[in-house]
Amino acid sequence: MLKSMTGYGRSERIIGTKKITAELKSVNHRFSDYNIKVPRQYGFLEDRARQLVSESVARGKIDVYISLESCGEADKTVTVNKELAGNYVEILRDLCETFSLKDDIAVSTIASFGDIFRAEPKRDDEEEIWAGVKEVLTDAIEAFVAMRAREGERIEKDLRARIDYMKSLAEEIDERSPMAVEEYKNKLYAKIKEVLDEREPDDARILTEVAIFADKVAVNEETVRLASHYEEFFAILDADEPAGRKLDFLIQEINREVNTIGSKAQDVEIARRVVSIKAEIEKIREQIQNIE
Repeated sequence: MLKSMTGYGRSERIIGTKKITAELKSVNHRFSDYNIKVPRQYGFLEDRARQLVSESVARGKIDVYISLESCGEADKTVTVNKELAGNYVEILRDLCETFSLKDDIAVSTIASFGDIFRAEPKRDDEEEIWAGVKEVLTDAIEAFVAMRAREGERIEKDLRARIDYMKSLAEEIDERSPMAVEEYKNKLYAKIKEVLDEREPDDARILTEVAIFADKVAVNEETVRLASHYEEFFAILDADEPAGRKLDFLIQEINREVNTIGSKAQDVEIARRVVSIKAEIEKIREQIQNIE
């Protein structure tokens, strides 16, 4: 089953004291490109998240956003720089003695010096945080992969229809090729007879010319290879694995065979079918660019 490289998935959940949100977006890319964004204090999540996403996504430019918000308990602890606070107390008492001031130093007085307090983020248990993030990220990945699969299903349906059409055109070319040789023979015979007037043309010479022409325009080898390529195309579509690169290579081979047929075509009907096949190839190429 094909998967598109375009997808979106999101999940949000409150686990413990954290509101965890995970979001994935992707577009087509030649290789795998993971861009993981997590809050600075949770940098340890980046490699783990990349590993988890890579297990389900084989190709594409994937942006992953993970956010964690505290809810319930405070996420910071306040500490007091007691040494600095003691210095303030000493200085205040010294001022009282020096200038004969009333000693009314209180806690509120010391608390007014904000630089004695320091608010620091609580140290979270990394394994506990990762367990929660993994749970939410897994849900987002499932939604993300499901969307890519739905899009891939529509692309696969379109590709199968186009390949079936191309197969029918190739079969028509195969049927038309002998008819084109016969028509060439009749035209050649009529033209020579017209030039020779009443004299009978040399049948052996005509047959030789026709044989040379037939060999020059023969496309049966190309149509046989095309049929084989079409079957391989369907086999790749049926396989449950990433198919984008294989299909990209195969469509190049198909295009090569069609170009060869086009270069040999001396018949208008065959040339028309070649043009139609090449038009389908370009449409398939565009679709393949978005397949994982």
